[in-house]
Amino acid sequence: MSTTGRDPLLMAAETVRYEIAGYRPGALAAIVGLHAGYYARHWNFGLPFETKVGAELAEFLARHDAERDLFLVAYLDGDAVGSVIIDQTGGGSQGAHLRWFIVGEQMQGKGLGADLLGRAVGFCDERGYERIWLTTFAGLDAARSLYERFGFSLTGETETDQWSGGVTEQIFERLLPVRR
Repeated sequence: MSTTGRDPLLMAAETVRYEIAGYRPGALAAIVGLHAGYYARHWNFGLPFETKVGAELAEFLARHDAERDLFLVAYLDGDAVGSVIIDQTGGGSQGAHLRWFIVGEQMQGKGLGADLLGRAVGFCDERGYERIWLTTFAGLDAARSLYERFGFSLTGETETDQWSGGVTEQIFERLLPVRR
């Protein structure tokens, strides 16, 4: 038994109940906050990164098309703890752009990332999107493992650093299986 009187094995088996929803007031700020906080703590990203996330997310929300794009935020006790977005309208000829995928540190390892990513991939598959792509950077090993589990492959690396964090940018893509 732990010092709290609760069996640690039973505590580990408890299910964390979160809610996944679309846009709510404050969602933009919450997603920017999740990204800015995490990447500042772990990668020393600062103002250029935060303003890029905020500006691009605001631009996406202003043109969001619910039939073609997906906007999901996970909430735990009313607080945003994760997000995933599919930006088909802005993806152009490159296909559906998976963006702003993040899981708050308190929810990592609890299945939320797989849930969000599964919903995003399912959304794309239901619509027959032939290609889903994302940009990330080297060193995010847990995220990479999850991407690969959902059929994404690394297709390119570049020293271009759009996030101003001194990282190696990576491009992953997932192609829709050929239907016979």
